[in-house]
Amino acid sequence: MAEPFTLYKLIILYMLEKVDFPLTNSQISEFILDKGYTTYFKLQRAIAELNESGFIREESTHSRTFYHLTEEGAETIQYFRNKISPAIQSDIDEFLKEKHYELKNEVSVKADYFPNGNMEYSVRCQVMENQFPLIDLTITVPSEAEAQTVANNWNKKNQEVYALIMQNLL
Repeated sequence: MAEPFTLYKLIILYMLEKVDFPLTNSQISEFILDKGYTTYFKLQRAIAELNESGFIREESTHSRTFYHLTEEGAETIQYFRNKISPAIQSDIDEFLKEKHYELKNEVSVKADYFPNGNMEYSVRCQVMENQFPLIDLTITVPSEAEAQTVANNWNKKNQEVYALIMQNLL
């Protein structure tokens, strides 16, 4: 088995390899911290080192950070997979199997905002499926507070909004 800190990195790479979508920091943390493999701070250091080394790629919004496995990360986990015990691999596989729909649904809904050139904010709201948008909507609002509200509400009400738009357009 690998050294503990190396093992944490391999667990992260293994998790990302097993899914066809990015995972959030909180999703990775949920598994590793709930199993008691390490502390929050060591986990965050492992994630940062993987990102700096180019084994994972970070995608950040105002409210969440998503992690993608890079080609280098995929090659690394293929080579070092045997350094993760079968019991840990089984724990990861079971976690991902039990929570697959929940994990995928959580990362398929995206909302982010940014200032635009008119002294207002643009809020980009998306629902992704297989890395392609089902809906990609940008709304302009007058303030950052309203942009935050729209982004938060999109995360809660996207299915309702999508259904309403489709009903009215079809």
